[in-house]
Amino acid sequence: MAYRMLTTLVVFVIASAAAPTLGAAQSTTEPPRLADGRPDLQGVWDFRTITPLQRPAALGDRAALTEEEAASAEARAAQTQTALLEALGGKIGAYNAFWFDLGTNVVDGLQASLIVDPPDGQLPALVEGAQRQMGSLTQDIPGERPVRYRSGGIGLDGPEDRALAERCLVGFNSGPPMMPSGYNNNMQLFQTADHVVILNEMVHDVRSVPLDDRPHLSGIQQWMGDARGRWEGDTLVVESQNFTEKTSSFDPAATFGLGTGEALHLTERFTRLDEDTLLYEYTVDDPSTFARPFTVALPMQKLDQPVFEYACHEGNYGLLNILRGARVDEARHP
Repeated sequence: MAYRMLTTLVVFVIASAAAPTLGAAQSTTEPPRLADGRPDLQGVWDFRTITPLQRPAALGDRAALTEEEAASAEARAAQTQTALLEALGGKIGAYNAFWFDLGTNVVDGLQASLIVDPPDGQLPALVEGAQRQMGSLTQDIPGERPVRYRSGGIGLDGPEDRALAERCLVGFNSGPPMMPSGYNNNMQLFQTADHVVILNEMVHDVRSVPLDDRPHLSGIQQWMGDARGRWEGDTLVVESQNFTEKTSSFDPAATFGLGTGEALHLTERFTRLDEDTLLYEYTVDDPSTFARPFTVALPMQKLDQPVFEYACHEGNYGLLNILRGARVDEARHP
């Protein structure tokens, strides 16, 4: 019930809040630096936002909002958050309302979508034959294995019928690339002279990214790809490839996946804009899925709180009980 209510409210916010994003041309201040002179990117960073991935159709060709429109979008989001708390009344559904973390703010800047390229703010067209998978948080939608999207499923015959996050294989917002979602919209970054470590406590995923010139792996596919990093001026660039074909190329939402990860080349950029802002940009390049690459800009805000353990179903007993419940239901209704 809580998931159904959350899904409805999230759709309402995104559809009604034509929210701006941070433009790549925003000016920066001198970032804090480590002893080696590199910008200090370390810390816990929050990427929750009501800014939609794609530009709302109501804006047409207009890529920016006025300050008044942005304020109105944030007011609607605050009302939606209040409605969620009141509707659940502190009761426990999928989660107690306390744990939902939808956000009530737009990102800095006045662009109307997280997608900043193509200029229309939309996902590029799919190439002919590119796979599209869609699920649901409230019901099973018939489909084929492997289930590549993050939440939902195609049935209850076995764990292979459930989506990746339900199986605690990958988180539904951790990516890569990272995407805002219902909760756990945070990332912790650690940094040394020769490595950076990116921690998403949504299914406790950790990427250790070497900064030397070692080549990518050959013939080995991984859930989060094979990442290699380098510095371009004050921007950390992380390029990843060798994703498994068991994941989508890109997930516009937790229950929606496009293509497969097999041909995906992902480029992420991390730039410290000021004391409290880390600009996260990424480019998805997959000619087997999209007609052209596309780029997202998602500014993250500094948090003064630690990252808490997610644990994913406390050992994934949740998935076991989903399947047990299905067997009991089958016995009752043969």
